[in-house]
Amino acid sequence: MQVTVDGLKIEYTDTGSGIPLLLLHGWGSSSAVYAGVIAALSDRCRCVAPDFPGCGGSETMKTPWTIDDYCTFVLHFMAAVGLDQPILCGHSHGGRVIMKLAGSGLLHPPKIVFLDAAGLIPVKTPRQKRRAKEFKTIKKMLTLPGIRRFSGGLLEKARRHYGSADYNAAPEVLRKTMVSLVNTDLRELLPNISCPTLLIWGENDTATPLSDAKIIESMVPDAGLCVLKGTGHFSFCERPYEAHAILQSFIR
Repeated sequence: MQVTVDGLKIEYTDTGSGIPLLLLHGWGSSSAVYAGVIAALSDRCRCVAPDFPGCGGSETMKTPWTIDDYCTFVLHFMAAVGLDQPILCGHSHGGRVIMKLAGSGLLHPPKIVFLDAAGLIPVKTPRQKRRAKEFKTIKKMLTLPGIRRFSGGLLEKARRHYGSADYNAAPEVLRKTMVSLVNTDLRELLPNISCPTLLIWGENDTATPLSDAKIIESMVPDAGLCVLKGTGHFSFCERPYEAHAILQSFIR
């Protein structure tokens, strides 16, 4: 299905009937990641899952976005498809957007599900700190007025060497968006989330580690954490039957 939101053509899935459920995917992913979840819940829920701009089948935004832009997008998307007071479910970046929406009072959902959610700035390892410092030094040198015109593709090569796979695979507008997002810490908003909140997390998640889940659980007043053994950042896909059973129990 397709809808236009703020001038962008947005692909989305709208399946099932009953309790409204909005599913927001992670960075560089798409609504397709929720195929199993939707199949498990569509007998009791109206499952609505958009592709964020620049992901899946949706158009890419023209300028870099902040977390506030994503929140505005979600609110306008909900209005466009007639979705009112849904349960919110977000994986990774989708969870980050939900933290901002619920934590700042833009939405008051009846329940929230965080799936290996982003939103906290992790403590960098010594190696990560060293690499970040190296790249900043190289970037500063290659963008000096007298050197810039001779540097050719050296800066892009440095970006590919020091950047993450997600960063390198993204077009420039999404790279700048990603930089803004990963430098936004939302933990101060967590105590404002008052609804029942379920966390499903991978035991071995390295993108958003289990320590993040424990911080979120401790700061959200009505939160509970379920850890899926032996799984990583896509825990709900790696152990679908366990994840679906937990979701079915939480969403009644």
